[in-house]
Amino acid sequence: MRALPASPAPRPSFAESLAGADTAADAERRRGLRRMKLVALGFLIGATVLFLFCRWAEANGAGAWAGYVAAASEAGMVGALADWFAVTALFKHPLRIPIPHTAIIKRKKDQLGEGLGTFVRENFMSPEVIETKLRDAEVAGRLGKWMSEPAHAARVAAEASTVLRVGVELLRDEDVQHVLDRMIVKRLAEPLWGPPVGRVLATLLAENRQEALIQLLADRAFQWSLNAGDIIERVVERDSPTWSPRWVDHLVGDRIHRELMDFTDKVRRNPDHELRRSATKFLFDFADDLQHDEATIERAERVKEQLMGRDEVTRAAETAWNTLKRLILESVDDPSSALRTRIADSVVHIGESLRDDVDLRDKVDNWIIRGAQHLVGQYGAEITTIITDTIERWDADEASRRIELHVGRDLQFIRINGTVVGALAGLTIYSIAQLLF
Repeated sequence: MRALPASPAPRPSFAESLAGADTAADAERRRGLRRMKLVALGFLIGATVLFLFCRWAEANGAGAWAGYVAAASEAGMVGALADWFAVTALFKHPLRIPIPHTAIIKRKKDQLGEGLGTFVRENFMSPEVIETKLRDAEVAGRLGKWMSEPAHAARVAAEASTVLRVGVELLRDEDVQHVLDRMIVKRLAEPLWGPPVGRVLATLLAENRQEALIQLLADRAFQWSLNAGDIIERVVERDSPTWSPRWVDHLVGDRIHRELMDFTDKVRRNPDHELRRSATKFLFDFADDLQHDEATIERAERVKEQLMGRDEVTRAAETAWNTLKRLILESVDDPSSALRTRIADSVVHIGESLRDDVDLRDKVDNWIIRGAQHLVGQYGAEITTIITDTIERWDADEASRRIELHVGRDLQFIRINGTVVGALAGLTIYSIAQLLF
């Protein structure tokens, strides 16, 4: 079986190249730079040889052609030397002579970094540019079309489930339980319960919400009284004197039962019944006492302490986290689980809304644009400091050498073009001079 070819190694970034030794890509760049330098040098040497040959030919009586070729080759030499000086001066001192305004990148590294950061901030991070690019991108519409595909929604659900599982597994049970206990259970137990409960109750009473509860209690009391005959009879027989005849006990029990049914029926039918008014007054008084009466507040605190001291409450954080963790771990690996199905359905629904609702798409795009503009406006300077700070950390000599390694090969074309353009310019000037004089 034939082995598959090895995939090429990823090309390192410029910053990675600066951080360490040369890579294979750097070696290839160096060879390419060396070749182009030799080509540019070849043009200079060719122009020099041609110039010397033409001078020799003129000295030995050559025709007029020698003057034209000599002028062209001489100008070509000048252009080649001038452009060699210009290109070399970007990175180092030509011939290692510290001529002013040479080795520009080495000396001006920090200023170049600041200028590049400013250029990026002003031209690529302006609010207008950000808005234009984001509107052209139609982020909401594209995202909606992608999310509305069931396969993509299932992928989002799978990735979200993986993130959930990893997050749950990374969290320590003790830490989560401690946080839940501090943020929820202990926070509930810290304040006094009486005043806030009293304020809530007073608000409900002011809105007449107690009537529904009183009506419910009255209805249930009446329903109970309808079937309470046997209970009343047993109680009367149990508590009546031993000498009391049984028929008297039955008569008393039946009377009590009828009175009870009549009373509860009146209470449930009459919204203005005295008992209902008394219950409402009691609730108003109780709400006021919960807020202002020290004894009632103290009793409410004792009730709170009894409730918070129960084992179910003290272990509420542990129980809640263990239950949630178990549900998540059981659901994330099952493609048909309710959790993943619900996530996928939600993603599809959101995607369809973004895809089909123009107003919603425009609204989401505006949110994205405003958010991006806010980030750029508030943190644009901090973002571009990545460029300036990174360049400031570079060693000047190494940075100059590396930059030349990346762009120097293309710059050698300047030397070649200088030789050719100089030769053409020299030939043109010489020809015009010959025509005029």
